Amino acid sequence: MKKRLLLLVIYLAFISLGLPDSLLGSGWPSMFISFDVPIHYGGIIAMIVASGTVISSLFSAKLIQRFGVAKITTISVLMTALALLGFAHSENFIFICILAIPLGLGAGCVDVALNNYVALHYRAIHMNWLHCFWGVGAAIGPMLMARYLAMGQSWKEGYNAVSWVQMGLVFILLLSIPLWGKKAKNQEASRGSQSKLSLMKLISLPGIKSALSVFFCYCTIEATFGLWGASYLVLVRDFKAEQAAKFVAIYYAGITIGRFISGFVSLKLNNQALVKLGQGLIVLGIVTLILPFQASILPGFFLVGFGCAPIFPSLLHNTPHNFGKTNSESIMGLQMAFAYIGITLMPFIYGKLASYIGFSSLIWFLIIILSIKIYMNIRLNKRVLTQQYT
Repeated sequence: MKKRLLLLVIYLAFISLGLPDSLLGSGWPSMFISFDVPIHYGGIIAMIVASGTVISSLFSAKLIQRFGVAKITTISVLMTALALLGFAHSENFIFICILAIPLGLGAGCVDVALNNYVALHYRAIHMNWLHCFWGVGAAIGPMLMARYLAMGQSWKEGYNAVSWVQMGLVFILLLSIPLWGKKAKNQEASRGSQSKLSLMKLISLPGIKSALSVFFCYCTIEATFGLWGASYLVLVRDFKAEQAAKFVAIYYAGITIGRFISGFVSLKLNNQALVKLGQGLIVLGIVTLILPFQASILPGFFLVGFGCAPIFPSLLHNTPHNFGKTNSESIMGLQMAFAYIGITLMPFIYGKLASYIGFSSLIWFLIIILSIKIYMNIRLNKRVLTQQYT
């Protein structure tokens, strides 16, 4: 009973993790006007948040080992709640940039702590549903912002509402601390010698470079297609902007629905099989997008999202299997850091590239990155087979 109740708390925490992730994008068209700054300054805030997330991901293992999953999760959510509350009362752009630091730091620690805890203590079905609930949060955030803007109120009201939702979760997390046990069971494994390996020694573990490349490539695909998919439709396939926005929503719906369904599929297939299935669906989606018919665009966008769905949760859930329970916290932090580096840098780099060679290159960019990901995934699986971890 306690384990199920704790799982519910973890699901709620991941909804809260998704809430602020999409809030900036939906609120920025109003925010940049009120701050009187260029519209591209929104990218500066996003970069600061992502940088904070990468840094906290790298140091999260030591913090979790010292304070435990429950306390780190509670403190991290409190940091994000206070940062969002600060957003709601900000009068200038510089203050927003300062608040973006704790927002990113808090998000990174929550991500690593909960992903590792679920990977160690729950089945793959729950890892898929965990990331499905992130999608729920990411969808609710813009809906709340849109509601306040439609009522003629400021973007600040949207941030204020989300910050108090986060505060409510902090209260729930405080009440749930006894459910986690003493610093969580995965702390026991962290006392082993391998869990104290330096960063350089972790990177030298067999298969780790392949694993980090896989996370980098996957997140490059998901983030780049999500950001530039609409531009591809407008500039290459002659869609109207409002139509293109709907297709991007279908892409994200494919990810969310796919993660819910892949939770059930994980009862029959292992993590490696789910990753291969997802890769195959992405290939099918890309082939569908290449077809010279407008009717193929909707299924193409949905299939790419549906294919993305099981890959990230399955890779995360396989971490203890790939590298051992004693290393999983540190490896999880590294993997999340490389995932966020891909999310942060590659959409920007592709955008610059596309400004010179055109957005018709998006499909070929996806094919190249997916090919690298598949190759590195095969290498990872081969390395894991030849190395036994505990």
